[in-house]
Amino acid sequence: MDAETIFRIVNSVAIAGWLALLASPFIPRVAHYVSAVAIPLLLAVVYSSLIMAFWSSGQGGFDSLEHVAELFGNPKLLLAGWIHYLAFDLFVGAWITRKACENGIPFWAVIPCLVLTFFFGPAGYLLFNAIAAAKSAPSLKGAAS
Repeated sequence: MDAETIFRIVNSVAIAGWLALLASPFIPRVAHYVSAVAIPLLLAVVYSSLIMAFWSSGQGGFDSLEHVAELFGNPKLLLAGWIHYLAFDLFVGAWITRKACENGIPFWAVIPCLVLTFFFGPAGYLLFNAIAAAKSAPSLKGAAS
């Protein structure tokens, strides 16, 4: 299978995981299994297969930005890197959803975190942690009196 076909398939699979997260208030167990277990595991299998098949043909490495760019010059390794992002961002989105539920954070407050995590990974994680910290901060009502 060519890299472009794999790219389209894994993107569609990842989108299914994000849709499951959006449905999590209605089907929490199914959403958690799909987005935190099944799809990340499937993406991990595809990622690992690409790494095993093409790592030795790659030039570059992780010791400098130039070498990383050289490594990702190989389309199959670039695809593996993309799948790495898809799997981990989805896993973080599932973690955010689960933690929000455990900590009583309303789902409407989680949606912007999920959108940010989908597009910009760590930024969504940062926003969620800011929301969680604000929710757990002691109230300032009694401090003024």
